[in-house]
Amino acid sequence: MKEFSGKVAVITGGAEGIGKAFAAKAASLGMKLVLADIDTAKLEKTAQELHDEFEVEVITQRTDVSQEEAVRALADRAFSEFGNVHLLFNNAGVAAGGNAWETSTKEWNWVLGVNLYGVVHGLQAFLPRMLANGDEGHIINTASAAGLTSQPSMATYNVSKHGVVTLSEGLYQDLLLRKAKVSVSVLCPAWVKTRIADMTRYDTEDRHVELDKLDAVARKTARAVEQAVENGIPPQQVAEVTFAAIVDNRFYILTHDMVKIAVQLRLKDIAEGHQPRLVPFN
Repeated sequence: MKEFSGKVAVITGGAEGIGKAFAAKAASLGMKLVLADIDTAKLEKTAQELHDEFEVEVITQRTDVSQEEAVRALADRAFSEFGNVHLLFNNAGVAAGGNAWETSTKEWNWVLGVNLYGVVHGLQAFLPRMLANGDEGHIINTASAAGLTSQPSMATYNVSKHGVVTLSEGLYQDLLLRKAKVSVSVLCPAWVKTRIADMTRYDTEDRHVELDKLDAVARKTARAVEQAVENGIPPQQVAEVTFAAIVDNRFYILTHDMVKIAVQLRLKDIAEGHQPRLVPFN
């Protein structure tokens, strides 16, 4: 996909962070926007800012991507208002730390519900109609560097993001075999300066892991993650790399060279039967 002006982008998790950066980049290219987020106040503020700056059409809808009906309602609104969707960013995500054996089932369901099932619901609600309309289109599924390697004390997050990567890989082949005009990429950023590691932003009864209840190793990991995110690259840089990948129809979108090294070492461990080594993203 190389032409963007006048076309439609749907972005979940669009109120802030990487999602907001996607929206700003799309707006700068003249796209119409459908922004979804669970934070209504931030969502409306972002929409107004983008409308004022770029004079593009923006509609918003509060959406909990873990709920299938909510995502289908978002799709109904997008297709009703604009007729078609050309770029779909399955981007909404949450983070949680902790050991696999200590994390509650509610916490597992919360992380997988947003990070993995949010993508599944997006594909179910949007892709059939995108294919039926016959226009050129592209889907970006936001995974993580944690979907390509496995970091300690991040069990739920690792599992959810590995799921997004393999889902996207299979989807790419499914679309290719059908010679579809819609393609897909998977975004695997490392540290990006967003609020994803700020546990105070998650206002949900499903969040049960608290930093002071983690063991010493998990607490150290959580603090290291918070520091790395604070020193991460700006979301706007991720958006630039992502849109360049859309134009080039590139599947794997990596934002940090160190992730490529970590992936190479992981594959070497697998191929040679080694124990998995720890390769931090810093």
